[in-house]
Amino acid sequence: MRKPHSIAIFAAATATVAIVIAGSAAAGVYKCVDVDGKQTIYQDSPCLPGRELRNFDTEPAELSVIPFRVVPDAPPVQAAPKPGKAPPVAKSDKKNGTAPNVDIAQRKFIVAGMSEGEVVARIGAPDITRGGKGSKSSRWSYLPAPGDPQTITSLVFDYGIVTQVERKTVK
Repeated sequence: MRKPHSIAIFAAATATVAIVIAGSAAAGVYKCVDVDGKQTIYQDSPCLPGRELRNFDTEPAELSVIPFRVVPDAPPVQAAPKPGKAPPVAKSDKKNGTAPNVDIAQRKFIVAGMSEGEVVARIGAPDITRGGKGSKSSRWSYLPAPGDPQTITSLVFDYGIVTQVERKTVK
C-alpha cells in the first residue's frame, strides 16, 4: 500500500510537468520592431507595447513562401516529367557536341538540391554517367565544351537530387 505523502508528491510532480508542457506548447511567433524601430525581429514571446507588427497566432500568414534559386538569364524551366518516365533528353548537335537550345554556360549555376529533370532542362544530357537505374546514387559528368572551356563539371545525385557539384579546370 502506498503512503499518502508519496501520492501527493506524485500528483504535484505530474501537475508541474503538465504546466511546463502546456506553457511551451502555447508559445507563438510574434513579429516585432526592435527598440530603435528600424529592424523587424521575430520572437516567441509577446512584443512590448507599441512594438508588435504581427501575431501569427491571431493573423496567420496568407502566403507560404517556398525558396527558389534565381539564376540570372537562365532559360525557363520545363515542367517535371510524369512519374515513371525518364526526363526528356535532347539529341546532341554533332557540330559542337551540345544539345540544341541549351546554354552550356549555365553549368556554373547548377547547385545542390536541383532534380535530374531540372539539370537536363538547363544544361542537357551528361557526356558520361555512372550508376543510376536501380541504384540510389549516380554521377553525371559534363566534359569541356565551347561556352564552358577547360572545365569538367561532375554532379552526384542521390535519389534523383543533386547532392554534390564539382568543377575541375583541366589544361
